[in-house]
Amino acid sequence: MSVMGEPLLAEGNLNTKTETAMSQPAQLKSAPHIQNGLGPVYRLLAGICLVLIALNLRSLFSSFSALLPEIIASAGISSLTAGLLTTLPVFCLGFFAPLAPKFGERIGIERTLLLAVLLLALGMFLRGVGPVTLLFVGTMLAGACIATCNVLLPAVVKRDFPDKAALLTGFYTMALSGGAALAAAFTLPAYRALGNSWQQALSLWALPALIVGVLWGVLTWRLKHKRAANKSKVTGLWRDKIAWQLTLFMGLQSSLAFTVFGWLSPILRERGLDGITAGAVVSVSIGVQLIACLVVPTIAVRSRSQSLLNVVLIAFATIAMLAMLFMPLWSVWYWAVLQGIGLGGLIAAAMTEIVLRSPNPRVASHLSGMVQFVGYMIASVVPLLIGIIHDLTRTYTASAMLFVVIGIVAAWNGWGAGRAMHVQAGSE
Repeated sequence: MSVMGEPLLAEGNLNTKTETAMSQPAQLKSAPHIQNGLGPVYRLLAGICLVLIALNLRSLFSSFSALLPEIIASAGISSLTAGLLTTLPVFCLGFFAPLAPKFGERIGIERTLLLAVLLLALGMFLRGVGPVTLLFVGTMLAGACIATCNVLLPAVVKRDFPDKAALLTGFYTMALSGGAALAAAFTLPAYRALGNSWQQALSLWALPALIVGVLWGVLTWRLKHKRAANKSKVTGLWRDKIAWQLTLFMGLQSSLAFTVFGWLSPILRERGLDGITAGAVVSVSIGVQLIACLVVPTIAVRSRSQSLLNVVLIAFATIAMLAMLFMPLWSVWYWAVLQGIGLGGLIAAAMTEIVLRSPNPRVASHLSGMVQFVGYMIASVVPLLIGIIHDLTRTYTASAMLFVVIGIVAAWNGWGAGRAMHVQAGSE
């Protein structure tokens, strides 16, 4: 997640050869929020709103997963169609990401965020108000809005919270996982409380997005928009080996994460767990990611090389995924914890290494744009493949080989991406 491709972490001059911690560049000493006359009350309220917006950016995935068997049975869709619905929003995360900065420059970041959050609420609502066609339309609209928020939220963090960027980033990342965990745990109980209506249970998640959108609009609507200055062009990045290794590492680890969002609950239910317990296991797995998201960046920054860290985290995530398929059901809680450590650590490590592999913030911004655009496109393919494999074999265990291949390729690229080297790119 980035802004104009910039990594989430504080805008600093991280260099694995000369520095071991993030530092604020000199130009941030005069904070933009002070220059714009924005006081501490605004900063506090804006920070709370940013975290609340982030809390709504993953419920789309885990809420659908929690009700997937009910939706398949009620709507009569195939596993392939379900795989498309699981894949579509992930595809949108990559496809619409490059468009978000253009809207931000044209109408302002705050108003673009407002529009995105309100349309996110509309998309979440549309998923449950009509036929399967509207389920696709609502899912695509919500995915596009999530992509926009992914890109633009960090821009507000860096501009208005330059002295608290790392802290707010930690809360922001935790909120992403927290929202997914809440949706995984509470969607099925809501379905039963609403008279076994999967439509109403899905539409219910539009309400928190709508509330946050109204709060953000009240807070920011009168702020004046200033156009961003033109910046130089970065060249050579798309031909760089390290950049591609980091991109593949990001995409493959994200594919495992979105597999958990989209398919772990159906996998566990097919194995015999009831729906509420399966949702709770997913919630635990996602919840553990909250801790890993805070711990792993510190380990990564203090290490000269992150290669071993990347491989260990991939091993955790892959082994846990295989265990969910084959190990006794009584042990799934332990594997959920290991999976959460692996997946939470992986996204934190990948985002940190965008900064560590970049010689300067400008290159870091373009590297993050490349990683996010291509990486989410890669991640969108795997949930679809799982649906196809299940349609062909009528079992989720047949996906085991796919997870093994993903783990091996991700570990190989993670080892390369973790080396203490900079990408070779220049500005002109």
